[in-house]
Amino acid sequence: MLDRIGGEVARATTIVRFAPGHSFSPHTHGGGEEYVVLDGVFQDEHGDYPTGTYVRNPPTSRHTPRSDAGCTILVKLWQFDPGDRNQFSKDMAEGLVSVGGGVQSAELHRDAREVVNYFELDPGAALHVNAPGGIEVFVLNGSLMESGEGVRQRSWLRLPDGHAFAGAAGDDGAKLWMKTGHLRFVAAPA
Repeated sequence: MLDRIGGEVARATTIVRFAPGHSFSPHTHGGGEEYVVLDGVFQDEHGDYPTGTYVRNPPTSRHTPRSDAGCTILVKLWQFDPGDRNQFSKDMAEGLVSVGGGVQSAELHRDAREVVNYFELDPGAALHVNAPGGIEVFVLNGSLMESGEGVRQRSWLRLPDGHAFAGAAGDDGAKLWMKTGHLRFVAAPA
């Protein structure tokens, strides 16, 4: 558990590891679910999602999650616009474009509440993001320095509204998942 607001039904950010052959019962996501497959292959009746896949299951969507071979996912629950019904999955590296200075980016999702991006940084490359509404970053691979602090693979950081992200990739480069704008809508599920 990285973050939780609420009780039994909660707005949450979690890393979940599925043992090989593990599954959950069919369930509906009242507040939506998004996840990034960190390793292995996550599966449900809609498809197989290998490492590097970003998936959005909006409010009212239903599925039966499993992983035949095992996997690890970063999951965010109850963080959607209640009217969102756009369900999709995509390879995060698909459509990468250079934004200069050794940084490539792919926009994964955009709506009035938030923007979700994937970044690949060459060793030593700098990334500066100043977005209203807060910033969340998950380091998928590599490492970086942010505000003088070392941030390694599988680290999560959240910057509140009014704080900019200023990161520089380490000697091994960095791959980042980033969500911006959404923290102004933080509330526990009703």
